[in-house]
Amino acid sequence: METIIDNSVNSYIFTDSENDIKSLITAVRNGINFNYFLNIAEYSNFNLHDWATILHLSERTMQRYKKESLTFEPLQSEKILQIALILQKGQEVFGNSLKFNNWINADNQGLGGVKPKELLDNSFGIKLIEDELVKIEHGVLA
Repeated sequence: METIIDNSVNSYIFTDSENDIKSLITAVRNGINFNYFLNIAEYSNFNLHDWATILHLSERTMQRYKKESLTFEPLQSEKILQIALILQKGQEVFGNSLKFNNWINADNQGLGGVKPKELLDNSFGIKLIEDELVKIEHGVLA
């Protein structure tokens, strides 16, 4: 299975080991480079407008980051990595990215009738999505 966050950024392998968490913390503190972000963005199937909304940045700022190959601030870097983890978990749970993309873009009764994608702009929404993926993984659909 392809990992979303791979060897291109300090060999992130996501388990719950202390070293992996320390690597994530270091990556957040150092910031995620826009070129690395593009790998995640392409995998996510979200467009620039979606990412701008999720990261609370304007599309113009996103375009400047791209043009100048800038590094995201820690707050945006953290959210990018959290979403990468969600994407990775979603692929594991659904078996492929197409099924997961269909799920994340569909109204979801378990999440109050909203699309999971619409909850990615804050940590509470991200946590709800994580919890919902765990429920699906364990066959708890109601």
